[in-house]
Amino acid sequence: MSLKNCHNARDFRDLARRALPSPMFHYLDGGADDEWTMANNSHAFDGYELLPNTLVDVSKIDTKTTLFGQPMSMPLLLSPTGGTKMFHPDKELAVARAGADAGLMVSLSTVGTTKIEDFAASTDGPKLFQLYVFKDPGLTRDLISRAKAAKFDALCLTVDTPVGGNRERDLVTGMSVPPKFTLASLLSIAMHPQWVLGNMRSGKIRMENVADWIESQVKTAGGGSAAYIDARFDQTLNWEDAKRIAREWGGPFVIKGIMTPEDAIRARDIGACAVMISNHGGRQLDGAPAPIDMVAPIREAVGDRLELVVDGGVRRGSHIVKALALGANACSIGRPFLYGLAAGGEDGVARVLKIFSEEFERTMALMGCPSLAHISAGHVQRRISS
Repeated sequence: MSLKNCHNARDFRDLARRALPSPMFHYLDGGADDEWTMANNSHAFDGYELLPNTLVDVSKIDTKTTLFGQPMSMPLLLSPTGGTKMFHPDKELAVARAGADAGLMVSLSTVGTTKIEDFAASTDGPKLFQLYVFKDPGLTRDLISRAKAAKFDALCLTVDTPVGGNRERDLVTGMSVPPKFTLASLLSIAMHPQWVLGNMRSGKIRMENVADWIESQVKTAGGGSAAYIDARFDQTLNWEDAKRIAREWGGPFVIKGIMTPEDAIRARDIGACAVMISNHGGRQLDGAPAPIDMVAPIREAVGDRLELVVDGGVRRGSHIVKALALGANACSIGRPFLYGLAAGGEDGVARVLKIFSEEFERTMALMGCPSLAHISAGHVQRRISS
């Protein structure tokens, strides 16, 4: 199968599975514990039916919107993802270029494999920096300062990782820190020479924005890289800290990992302009509800004073329409564009985004909605189970 024969996220997943060694594919593809939440994130969209209006002039479809104050070609955000160089040597830079060409906001993670400054220089489109808070406050301040200097348009604080999720696929393959690859994993790596050569040419996979700090932590604490994992994130992080970070940033501030109306209200009240309704793609708390199921109750709780982004399980342009009808402002994707990246680099990402755009525009036309303003709660209903 080639990129031109990929017509949906499943097709790109199949190509990514062929392109990547087993440990890297399962790191990308897997979730926590029984992976119920990861699977339910997508399945939950099937619980909603679309109600179209007919005899509407849809000869022109306008998908444009704004998010966090930035103009975008459609209500779709490219989520921050860590370790992106594991999937393709062009890493986040390929994602940034494809996203900018598509007119979409792109994101860089604290644990990304590209420096803040290099990522910012690679795109003139809207961009978001995702922040993890480490125990060293100096590191947090430095990351915020660098993102400001690089002119990122928004800061996103992730709040659902006080500890790492139990990702059993990684235990099976040996995708740990440091890696403990099994014989089967090493054989899979050896059977993917193109992946091996790509990474040999492009250098070591490093979390570029925190790599020096990690090395200093390992040196101080001893015990190898595992010491970094033990000391990774600040488990005392609280709402007052979030409020302080919002003030320090001084621009559009987003909180990622909100799953309840109560926490959404708190986010609004401490100065967030938006929340990403997210369970970390099912990679943290297994048993959490699907983000799409939390849109309506959160919107009812916060009113119109907070932008809502559905993060998790979005695999079709029609999913975006369902989310908007329920009260969201936009959706975000992670795995779909990473599958595209693994399958074909920048061209793979670009094709994924093109398919989402075509599906979204087509769904709007079939719904009788010539612009986003026409999408309303009357266009969606809960599916009646038989």
